[in-house]
Amino acid sequence: MYGGDEVSAIVVNLGSHTCKAGYAGEDALKAVFPSVVGAVDGVEAMDVDVDSTKTNSSSEDSKSEKEKGKRKLYVGSQALNYRWDHMEILSPIKDGIVSDWDLMENIWEHAFRSCLMIDPKEHPMLLAEPPLNTQHQRERSPNLSFGVAAELMFEKYKVPALFMAKNPVLTFFATGRATSLVVDWLELMRI
Repeated sequence: MYGGDEVSAIVVNLGSHTCKAGYAGEDALKAVFPSVVGAVDGVEAMDVDVDSTKTNSSSEDSKSEKEKGKRKLYVGSQALNYRWDHMEILSPIKDGIVSDWDLMENIWEHAFRSCLMIDPKEHPMLLAEPPLNTQHQRERSPNLSFGVAAELMFEKYKVPALFMAKNPVLTFFATGRATSLVVDWLELMRI
């Protein structure tokens, strides 16, 4: 119970290729979309209306835009499927570690506002983190740290509670088991 009403926690798993988000305790995910951001530089990008180019008006694949000077950023399947001139596809995650926190904020914003259609300050958050993210990386390296994620979640999104768990742990809990063997080939390749 939070504030007298039953509120489900939001689970967000940001991978190098896809972002998965949904409500804790539900059988299916509510949002699965590429964890990349399309960036368009220049004035011509600001003059084009993306809504007129969309074939599906559902909010799950809607665009998420943010202007940075003369740069527009697009997140979501529909926005990335449309071909813009001079669009650069950027990934904020390299080998399971976040390398660009500004792009990460755009992905979170798209997941919360466009896909799940929630206000993050009303839901506790559960974030998945890579298994090889060491304690040293969390504490000492601000650009690799999930401490930055905690700071963003509490200060920008004003979440009431935050928990971070390793991806394999979340995988076997999702199957309803207390113990399990999870083999992550990508993580094995990094060793």
